[in-house]
Amino acid sequence: MSRYFSDASFKFMRGLARHNEREWFHAHKHEYEAHVRGPFLALIADLQPALREVSEHYRADPKTVGGSLFRIHRDTRFSGDKSPYKLWQGARLFHERSRELEAPSFYLHLQPGHCFIGAGLWHPEPETLRRIRQFIVDNPGSWAAAAHAAAFRKRYDLDDSEMLVRAPRGYPADFAYLDDLRRKNHVAIRALDDATMTGPRLLATLSDDLRRLGPFVDYLSAALDLEF
Repeated sequence: MSRYFSDASFKFMRGLARHNEREWFHAHKHEYEAHVRGPFLALIADLQPALREVSEHYRADPKTVGGSLFRIHRDTRFSGDKSPYKLWQGARLFHERSRELEAPSFYLHLQPGHCFIGAGLWHPEPETLRRIRQFIVDNPGSWAAAAHAAAFRKRYDLDDSEMLVRAPRGYPADFAYLDDLRRKNHVAIRALDDATMTGPRLLATLSDDLRRLGPFVDYLSAALDLEF
């Protein structure tokens, strides 16, 4: 049995998916605090030592506001979908300078049937993406080691949900990793089944994933002149 999430965590999330309304959420807020938010904050705190071993420049911050845990409330101001809550809970383990500039991060996602751990840059700004692409072209050998090593690719998928139709202009057509230059996101992801999230080895599993994802984040950090 996990020290963090349980079947009750997923029961709450499934209930929220069926009743995405403020009245329902407030009536069940004690379940959210006890089975989702509280355990997630505890997990973030317990991941700090493992993250420090990967990089002293990254933070797992269990503050209730402004830390690693994202708010479950949706920003509906510019969306046609006015449902007030996300159907997942997520946390970002971030670079110490991420409030100053765009930086890769580690990410953990809790959602029934769709849990995962990931790392990288999601929807980076055009200039950030340009710098990463140029760095890959200039440093293909270390990119191969960081993103395409057999053991890494056996465990992690590179996000290809948003790709340019063809590689950007100005890069050699015979470049070995031309497809990577088409990516709009540079993210590595590993799905986690619900049993792993509620199991006794969750902390050990995630700590191992942080270590394995470290070289990928290190490469992206180097592309952006960030300490790792």
